[in-house]
Amino acid sequence: MYDYLIVGAGLYGAVFAREAVKAGKTCLVIDKRPHIAGNIYTQRVEGINVHVYGAHIFHTNSKRVWDYVTQYADFNRFTNSPVANYKGELYSMPFNMYTFNKMWGVVTPEEAAAKIQEQRREITGTPRNLEEQAISLVGRDIFEKLVKGYTEKQWGRDCKDLPAFIIKRLPVRLTFDNNYFNTLYQGIPIGGYTGLVERLLEGIEVRLNTDYLADKANLDALADKVVYTGPIDAYFDYRLGYLEYRSVRFETELLDMPNFQGNAAVNYTDRATPWTRIIEHKWFEFGKDENGNDLPKTVISREYSSEWKPGDEPYYPVNDERNGALYQQYKALADQESKVLFGGRLGEYKYYDMDRVIESALDRAAEVL
Repeated sequence: MYDYLIVGAGLYGAVFAREAVKAGKTCLVIDKRPHIAGNIYTQRVEGINVHVYGAHIFHTNSKRVWDYVTQYADFNRFTNSPVANYKGELYSMPFNMYTFNKMWGVVTPEEAAAKIQEQRREITGTPRNLEEQAISLVGRDIFEKLVKGYTEKQWGRDCKDLPAFIIKRLPVRLTFDNNYFNTLYQGIPIGGYTGLVERLLEGIEVRLNTDYLADKANLDALADKVVYTGPIDAYFDYRLGYLEYRSVRFETELLDMPNFQGNAAVNYTDRATPWTRIIEHKWFEFGKDENGNDLPKTVISREYSSEWKPGDEPYYPVNDERNGALYQQYKALADQESKVLFGGRLGEYKYYDMDRVIESALDRAAEVL
C-alpha cells in the first residue's frame, strides 16, 4: 500500500512526488503515455533536444522556484526573442523599438509613442473585445500585421468575438529590447526537460502506459490518497459537459542543413499561412552539442492550432465565462472527494506557466504532507 498514487508524470506530479518522498511518504507515479515529463518531454534527435509537445522556455521571477528547479538541472542562458513573419516581412517581438522602426520608420521612443497614441484614438470608451483592446494598446497597424491573424489562428475565432482580457498584458516597450519574458530568471535545462523530470522522480516507482481512468478502482485501492493531474471533467466522466480546450498539432521534420530560420521561434502572423509558428529546436541550446560542437542537421516543428475534441491532447483552457462557470461546478464536485487532490494545468483548468505549476505543487505539498 502506497501513501500516494500520483496520476501524471508531468511537472506537477513529479514535484509533488519528490516532496512527498522527502517527507517520508511512499509514492507510485503512473502515466498513460509511454514516457515521463508530460508536455515538457524532450526527445534527442541527431544531438538535438526536441520539444515534442511544443516550445517550453522556463522563466520566473520567483527565487523560491528558481532555487528549487536548479537543484535538479543546470540551465543555460537562453533568452526568448521570437521573430514575427508577416507575408515575408520580419518584425521583432515583443513590440519594441526595433518593431516600431521597421513598421513606421520611427527612430526615437518619442516618435514611436506619438505614432501609437495617434492610432489608439480610434477606440473610445472601454474596449469590448480583443480587437478593440489590442488597437487601444498598440494601434491599428501593429494589430493588423502582428496580432490579428496569429490570434485568430490560435483561438479559431474572430478577434471581435474574443474577450478583451486575453490580450491585456501585451508587452509594449519603448526600448531596443527583444527579451520577450523580461523575467529575472530564464533558460532551458541543459540536456533537455526529460532529464530534469528524471532527476525529480529518481528512486520513485513509475509505471508508464497506465490509464488511470480505465482502471480506476484497482489503482485507487493501491494508495491512501490520489493526486490527479488529468482533465478534471474526464475524472467525473464529463457528467456536467465538456470543458473546452485549444489543441495543437505538430509537423516535425529532420532537415539535412545546419540552419533553417536562424531563430528558435518564428511566428507567422498572416491569416493565410496555416501554421501559427515554426520552432527550430537546436537554437534553444545555441545550435551546439554538449561538447560545444556545431550540429550539422536541424529539426523544425510547424504548429497548427485547432479546436479540441475528445481524443485530442488538451493544451490551452478556453478561459471564457461559460467554461469558467462549468469549471466551478466541477470544482465543487472535486472538493467533495476526500481521497483525491486535483492539481496542475488540467486538474485546475488553468493556463499555468511552468514556474506556476511548480509553485502550485510545492504549496499543495506543504499544505498536505
